[in-house]
Amino acid sequence: MFRVVVGHSDDPDSESAIAEVLQECSRSLAGSIPQAGILFTAIDFDHALILQHIQDAFPGIELIGGTTNGEISSVLEFQQDSLTLMLFATDEVEIWAGIGREASKNPHLAAQQAIEQAKAKSASLPQLCLTFPESLTSNGVLILQGLKQSLGEDIPIIGGITADDYTFEKTYQFFQGEVLSDSVPVLLFFGKLLFGHGVASGWTPVSQRSRITKVDGNVVYEIDGQRALDFYQHYLGEEGFAANFAIHALAVFDDQDHFYMRAPKGYDQQSGSMTFFSDIPEQAIVQITDATRENILSACETSLKNAIAHYPGVEPTAALLISCGARRRILGTQTIKEYQLIKKHLPEALPCCGFYAYGEIAPLVDKGQTQFHNKTFVTLLMGTK
Repeated sequence: MFRVVVGHSDDPDSESAIAEVLQECSRSLAGSIPQAGILFTAIDFDHALILQHIQDAFPGIELIGGTTNGEISSVLEFQQDSLTLMLFATDEVEIWAGIGREASKNPHLAAQQAIEQAKAKSASLPQLCLTFPESLTSNGVLILQGLKQSLGEDIPIIGGITADDYTFEKTYQFFQGEVLSDSVPVLLFFGKLLFGHGVASGWTPVSQRSRITKVDGNVVYEIDGQRALDFYQHYLGEEGFAANFAIHALAVFDDQDHFYMRAPKGYDQQSGSMTFFSDIPEQAIVQITDATRENILSACETSLKNAIAHYPGVEPTAALLISCGARRRILGTQTIKEYQLIKKHLPEALPCCGFYAYGEIAPLVDKGQTQFHNKTFVTLLMGTK
């Protein structure tokens, strides 16, 4: 048995919302007891109260999650200011949670602590890692490096860093009954789990391929030996750059054919540097990109189709969806179409759950290295034989 259920409420009252969600989940569970769960909520809820109610309903449940920039489910589709819960009831797959704390002091150590805590609960080797870490106090790229070092390069990691509705003040992560910040929660899956994932953004390269020649973390000083600002303005023009530079993310190539995205967030006229939301490696091959709303939306279907193509089973049991807060900001009122496009290709009753993140985590291709993304839509399909 591998049963997955989802509850979702847009009631603004924390007590009423979690009561509605738990009632919905319990009805779908039909007497099964969930071993693990994932909780995504808006920033303004009473998170401690919500977690306490979940623990009271399902004592000892292995639960992780975090705050968002929007929530998604098969129950209410796209919502803002809501909460959604996905629960796993299974006797075929082991699911264990772990937590790493104080990620800002040592992101590698926090990641290692989370993985080791979850791995210690099973005698088997993990097949998949889900994670929803801190986004504001620590570095998502360094957290991911720590997770990969602790798990091994071959274990896929899927997730997104937590958000706070574009206020960029404080995000929260959930572990069991705790509300945390500056932490790395993980959920490891062991056993007979089948899964397939897909990644797509909708951004298309428009410049020639070039090389990062001077960078410090997420601040790029030179591309092909010239100031990063000059490089951008060469392709976009000074007026075009000033008007909408933020949409022109950098494609950073993982290999000849596949790239992950880095979103720009600022620039400095004096130094000619550009600052991005995530780190970029020195000597990386990059291209400036552009996107339309139509291409951004069509990327959702591309992500799902890739996940379906790589799913090794007959039909999945559940889907986890992670989109970028920047996509939601660009799409505006069209954001609801992301899930609506997805559901056209899925069985009507398939439980889906997800959220809008400040950065996404997934391998670019099946059996490829896990990367940290911006402006990307990630689909994960799960099930058993």
